[in-house]
Order: sequence, then C-alpha cells, then structure tokens
Amino acid sequence: MNTKQRLELLLVGNSGKYISGNEIAKYLGLSRTAIWKNIRQLEDDGYIIEASTRLGYRLSEESDPVCAFPIEQRLGDHSPQISLEVVGDTTSTNNVLKSRAAELPEWHVLVASHQSSGKGRLGRRFYSPKGTGLYMSVLLRPTLPAEQSIRITTAAAVAACLAIEETTDEKPQIKWVNDVFVRGKKTCGILTEASLNIESGGIDWAVMGIGFNVYEPEGGFPEDIASVAGPIAQEKKGWLRSDLAASFIRHFYDICSDPGRAVFSEEYKKRSFIIGKRINVIRGGASKPAKALDIDEECRLIVEYEDGSRETLSSGEVSIRSMQ
Repeated sequence: MNTKQRLELLLVGNSGKYISGNEIAKYLGLSRTAIWKNIRQLEDDGYIIEASTRLGYRLSEESDPVCAFPIEQRLGDHSPQISLEVVGDTTSTNNVLKSRAAELPEWHVLVASHQSSGKGRLGRRFYSPKGTGLYMSVLLRPTLPAEQSIRITTAAAVAACLAIEETTDEKPQIKWVNDVFVRGKKTCGILTEASLNIESGGIDWAVMGIGFNVYEPEGGFPEDIASVAGPIAQEKKGWLRSDLAASFIRHFYDICSDPGRAVFSEEYKKRSFIIGKRINVIRGGASKPAKALDIDEECRLIVEYEDGSRETLSSGEVSIRSMQ
C-alpha cells in the first residue's frame, strides 16, 4: 500500500471527522509538504477534502472518487470473487485487458476515471472525460459458443440498468443491442471483444467494456454527440461513481454466474424501448427500413422488412426512424 492509499484509508475511515496535520504526519511519517502533495492527488481522483488551519483535514460527504478502496467496500460479499484494479487515467480499459488477457484471472476488472483512447463500436471513439464518467472492462472466460456472445453484451446492459436503478431515481431503458438511455439520451455504451477458438468454435476469453456518462462534463458534451449523449445524474451526488461501479460489478457477476441465465433476458426485454418502433437496420454503411417486432429469449431482435420478410438479428446496429 503506497502513501496515497494509506492517506485515503485514514480519511475514509474517519469520514466526516477532522484529523490534524500532526496526526497525519505521525501516522504516515511524512512532512506537511508531502501530506499536501498526497491530498492534491486524492482530490484529482475525485475526493473533496476540507482543510482547516486549526482542525486539519476531513473528507467531505460530497466526495465522488473512482478509487479502489470505496469500490471494494461496496462490493461486499462479492469482493473475494473479483480481482479489482483501479486507475485514474488509461488509454482504453478494453485494450489494456486484451493485451494482458493471457496473464490475468477471470473476473479481473479494470476501472478508470478517464480514457485517452476510449473505444466505441465499429471503430468509433468513446468520449471519456476525466472527473465526470466511469469506465471499466471485465475479463471473462465464457463457455458459451461464439454465436451466443451477444449474451455478454445484453447481460451487461441489464446490469447497467439495475445499477442505475439501485443508485439513482432514474429509470433507464435499452436500445438494442448495447446502449442504455436515461431521459431520452445515451448515458452508457458497451463494447464486447473476444478471442475466438477456431477449433472449438468457442471463446478463449472475452473483454466486456462499459462506459457511463455519470455527469455532464464542464462545457457540455462535444458537438458531434451533444444531441444524443446525456448524463445519468443531473446533480453531483457523493460516492455515486463508486456506488455505480460496485453495483454494476455485483449485478453483472450474478447474471453471468447463473448457469441458466434465462431471467436476465426478461429484464432486458422489459427495458427495451425499440419494440414496435420503425427502425433502420444498418449493415456496411447501408440501411434497410424495418419494424422491430420483438426480442427473443436469446436477446436477439426480430424485425420485419417492408416486403414482409422477417429476420432475427444477433448482432449489428439499428437506428430508430424519426417518422413513426
């Protein structure tokens, strides 16, 4: 445990109470200057620390960090099953786990407060600003065949909705296959990448990446996504990002650990807002008008085209047509 982590543990353990500079210096064996340097690092992580010349330092209840200790606390009984790694900044949580997949255990979870090269579907960039979002990837070694890999993404979408419902008063909805919406705006995106075993037809490993727009970034979202992207929370809430991270991990673990894994498809379907809508099925840059009829037990989308033919989609992209 490094110095910053020891200071974090001290402040969180005495949350709401002032601790004098002398007490901190004695506990950590640091100078006042070194203490202040570590305080600033914790503030960069999202902690709000109140300083008083007379009383010392205390952790504000409005703190909303993305740090290992508060997330581990909130994992509860799930903590022994999860290999948790939390960083402030990274390139892409998916890319990092993919590069280390051979050496890491299943259920290694990488959580970050910022990504410089966040990844979206179809090679798109996923906007990942510091201080307002939550980005994580989970390493899995599933036994399901490759054609059923959609279940990883849809399970993550359900877990995301359950986590948002558990930590806020919002009612999230799902746009097939991998987008979570709150108040009509996209607040969460999911990207699952896998290494296929050609001989077995199965998956050697999969990395499920998910990004949450927890708050509106300062200055708003970039112009190219401002019309579709939105935050989960309209106001800052203490410990929300840690609560959200832990809640998502718990629910995702529970869904993926259920051998039957049947119930979550019902949870997915009832949160879908695409059923009954007129849509465009997008493939290779071309779109084909259709109507979304239903979502089956495998979370595949059943569509009907204008010529009356039907198709069951297990992957791909759709957009909702503006004219209903």
